[in-house]
Amino acid sequence: MTNLRLRPITRDEHLAFVAARPSASHMQVPSWGAVKPDWRAESLGWFEEEGGQPVGVGLVLFRPVPKLKKYLAYLPEGPVIDWYDVDLDRWLDPMLAYLKSRGAFTVKMGPPVVVRRWSADAVKAAIADPDAHRLRDAEATSYEPRAVEIAERLRGAGWRQAEAGGEEGFAAGQPRYVFQVPFAGRSLEDVHRGLNQQWRRNIKKAEKAGVTVARGGYEELPAFYELYAETAERDRFIPRPLPYFQRMWTALTAEDPDRMRLYLAHHDGEVLAAATMLTVGDHVWYSYGASTARRREVQPNNAMQWRMMTDAHELGASVYDFRGITDTLEESNHLLGLLRFKAGAGGEAVEYLGEWDFPLNRVLHKALELYMARRP
Repeated sequence: MTNLRLRPITRDEHLAFVAARPSASHMQVPSWGAVKPDWRAESLGWFEEEGGQPVGVGLVLFRPVPKLKKYLAYLPEGPVIDWYDVDLDRWLDPMLAYLKSRGAFTVKMGPPVVVRRWSADAVKAAIADPDAHRLRDAEATSYEPRAVEIAERLRGAGWRQAEAGGEEGFAAGQPRYVFQVPFAGRSLEDVHRGLNQQWRRNIKKAEKAGVTVARGGYEELPAFYELYAETAERDRFIPRPLPYFQRMWTALTAEDPDRMRLYLAHHDGEVLAAATMLTVGDHVWYSYGASTARRREVQPNNAMQWRMMTDAHELGASVYDFRGITDTLEESNHLLGLLRFKAGAGGEAVEYLGEWDFPLNRVLHKALELYMARRP
């Protein structure tokens, strides 16, 4: 096989490559760099021949180490390369060499490779099984054997699988477990039939109660944020500041007007729930959700999600991605309700290969690990 060359590419080259593919992560498009002002972003391209078109791309974010000219280099849910190439080294070796030359002491990446899937029924059965404490304890509905080979190749090349951080299966970086509803080849009626009885009942109840769902714009972000801050306090997580969402909106919609959407569920003149939706190619993500504890009986969340799913289907999405879920099935886990909610939409729980680190400077990498372990 030919050796691949890697070099920085322009924003237009990067976007053209992504546009020619079915999809890529929303964290691997050029605009994502503008969402992260504390990081310096750079677009990279892999080439088989000089002057040709890129055969792979990656958005790398550089985070500086205070007082040192060294960086953590991070490719969230990327890079966008041929992960099933039998010679992965020809992709990753030039990337490591380039990032080392740019002052990186550690490289972190998230291969967009699926390991296994559990149907909604399998998830429901796992939750009810007293012997299943984590999702991985339950028999998967399908497996991707090549994912195991990729993991073995990465380990053999010196990559280390990052420890899951955060709470109950939510990684410190990006989630390893997500919930997705496949749309490809399915009519909207098929998708609706895939919802469980509770979801269908709640959608109908919201409609009868007069809940309306509308798209919002930049000026509605403060209304979204008010609910988001309430949700953070209720669900015990640290909220991002409002300017983060304003930057996200400005950067993503400048790149593509449909890259980010905002939805708000109203009832009697009050916003009860709100959510952001992201689109790259035929992959649609439910990104951030927020709701108030008031008037939950009118089911604004189900109404809003169904409107988002309907719009995603109209856009030609092949998958509606609910993003992160807990892999812990204990009843005491406060995130279990969120898993039940997402599983009620039909679809499947999906496990990805997770995030991987390559220490280019072992001393600094160890210091980073200690710092991350001590964070509150």
